Amino acid sequence: MGLNDIPSGERKHIAFFGCRNAGKSSLVNAFTGQNLSIVSDTKGTTTDPVNKSMELLPLGPVVIIDTPGIDDEGELGSLRVEKTKQVLRKTDIAILVIDARLGLSQADDELITLFKARNIPYILVYNKVDLLPVLRKEDFEEKIAKNETGVATAQIYVSAKEGINIESLKELAGKLIKESGGDRDLIGDLVSEGDLIVLVIPIDKAAPKGRLILPQQQVIRDALDHGAVPVMCRDSELAETLNSLSKKPRMVITDSQAFKEVSEIVPEDIYLTSFSILMARYKGNLVPSVLGATQLDEIKEGDRILISEGCTHHRQCGDIGSVKLPNLIKKYTGVTPKIDLSSGTEFPSELGQYKLIIHCGACMLNSAEAQSRYRLAQEQGVPITNYGTAIAYMNGILKRSLEVIPEVEI
Repeated sequence: MGLNDIPSGERKHIAFFGCRNAGKSSLVNAFTGQNLSIVSDTKGTTTDPVNKSMELLPLGPVVIIDTPGIDDEGELGSLRVEKTKQVLRKTDIAILVIDARLGLSQADDELITLFKARNIPYILVYNKVDLLPVLRKEDFEEKIAKNETGVATAQIYVSAKEGINIESLKELAGKLIKESGGDRDLIGDLVSEGDLIVLVIPIDKAAPKGRLILPQQQVIRDALDHGAVPVMCRDSELAETLNSLSKKPRMVITDSQAFKEVSEIVPEDIYLTSFSILMARYKGNLVPSVLGATQLDEIKEGDRILISEGCTHHRQCGDIGSVKLPNLIKKYTGVTPKIDLSSGTEFPSELGQYKLIIHCGACMLNSAEAQSRYRLAQEQGVPITNYGTAIAYMNGILKRSLEVIPEVEI
């Protein structure tokens, strides 16, 4: 996987917010060194969020997002403001651009309240300092602190037009990214150097032709990064593969749709889990997924269940989200619930009609957006789980699938 192939879900999302004519687009262009956004003295030039994936030193692979003015007016303006607020769902670091001549506005204060409510680290960037009277030297020094909820915040004075303090802003964003999580392991902290890891990868009609899906690629790379030895096979060759190994594997990781069959083959003294469960842990949603799975015991005839995927793809015969999972739910519960499907960015904002949400592993979503969807469900009192956790629960193997993960007890 080349640098340009790094998926959006693995890039830090840096979003620029602020009022119209605060200089957001000019700052985005200065920050990236590219003309990503149209710049104009006319208010409201940016009408939709603009996304750009790029390598940005010293930050590494990122997604830069320029948003419409948060103070936009009129019916169309309200729609733009709503789109701007939706960007918060996937924001890792928020940069609030403020016209230094005007200071914080009410709209800015409202955004800061949203940042705090969502635990989003943010930087207050006072732009257009070239238009101000003389500033004190200390005004140009970055200031980093933590707010009352423990989230990192900072402020800095810059001029996008004159290039003042732009490099310092990049470094400051890098510091906040590091403060907010840094690098994570998918399985690196679950293995030791030299461990054998068996990956069960079914090749059926739903498998992408000529390639592996993202969680499979990521597990392979993380295992190699930590000196473990990944061994891959299809579910149909699993028994033969295990018998041929001279060393007992540390764990077997399977695609969720083969969980039941694989569990019957893998000896009890070998850890067993799924790519989807590992992704839930990686994205920070495993504990609520485990709790949410128990709601399957409460499903009654006609209850609504939302099955949601973070990416969009052509659904084929035997698709796990639209066919296999609904069939398994009917078999497990003994009733016929109403199943709604969503994919990509089409995650509903109103969830109260659902008794349960079952989400995919969210490999194509960054952690901020994946956690935002879980938080939205929890705020509305709707249990939420994910594919692998739900499938393991319905097959009676959830406890076993979590044994390799020390921080989760069931």
